[in-house]
Amino acid sequence: MADSRFFTVSGPFSLGRLADVAVAVPSAGADPETMFADVAPLETAGASDVSFLDNRKYVAAFQASKAGLCVVAPEMVDKAPAGMALLVSKDPYRSYARIAQAFYPVPAPDPWVAPTAWVDPDATIGEGCRIEPGAVIEAGAEVGPRCRIGANAVIGRGVRLGEDCIIGANATVSHALLGRRVNIYPGARIGQDGFGFAMGPEGHLKVPQLGRVVIGDNVEIGANATIDRGAGPDTVIGDGCMIDNLVQIGHNVQMGRGCVIVSQVGISGSTRLGDFVAAGGQAGLTGHLKIGSGARIAAQAGVMRDVGPGETVGGAPAVPMADWLRQSAILARMARKKG
Repeated sequence: MADSRFFTVSGPFSLGRLADVAVAVPSAGADPETMFADVAPLETAGASDVSFLDNRKYVAAFQASKAGLCVVAPEMVDKAPAGMALLVSKDPYRSYARIAQAFYPVPAPDPWVAPTAWVDPDATIGEGCRIEPGAVIEAGAEVGPRCRIGANAVIGRGVRLGEDCIIGANATVSHALLGRRVNIYPGARIGQDGFGFAMGPEGHLKVPQLGRVVIGDNVEIGANATIDRGAGPDTVIGDGCMIDNLVQIGHNVQMGRGCVIVSQVGISGSTRLGDFVAAGGQAGLTGHLKIGSGARIAAQAGVMRDVGPGETVGGAPAVPMADWLRQSAILARMARKKG
């Protein structure tokens, strides 16, 4: 059970209701009226808890689990311990995510404007917002209904937030237009100057950064991530993108829908990503590249050329995954021979 000091559980829910939520099928003999009170890991779950199995490495834990209900793939049904009810799904982890969201929904903000917050008279604040101590909302900013602005966060002049956005403590947002249900984690920096200079021996001349950051709906931006505004074109983050902590996105970058960018990735200016691109931790992408939809970039890859749609690359400089694995194997054999 999650610590009640930090999390509030909803429910209980019947097995039948959870099957509908999970888009899953109850196993034979499962009673749709049985009630369940919480979610829990396989190792600690009890008879009133829901758990899941998505990785074959945990089959032994699954078989020893005391969970009353477990979400599993069809091929795992015959491995379930006696007495455990099942919800059968082709994608158990996604089904479990839906169940966990039902038990632990994001709470609506308790409307409040802290006395120590500063809201410019020319800012517009929607109904049901919570603005916490030390927050600053500058002139011309538009904050949609039910937004939560964390302590010491800064919403800059003219920024627009759609409904149900969450801006974490100490985050800053400037020169940006945000869609609905955008979650910016603490310490993130959105809309600061891009890194643009006209370089020369007599000194480097700053190029004014005259674009914006445009963020779609249902986007998450992790703690201490930074997204520079465009130099003239906008920096664009598409609907449904998930950006991890400590990611750097340069000016004029354009990301399509549903991209997943893992911690410490750096994307240089003017690179364009298609839909559903995934980049592993610490990967680096140089500027002015085109990364096709569905491309996958391995952790710590150094991408210096365009990547085609659906292509998987790894290594530094990045090459197709099969080539990288072959190169790594050859280097390993050479090292053993030399020793």
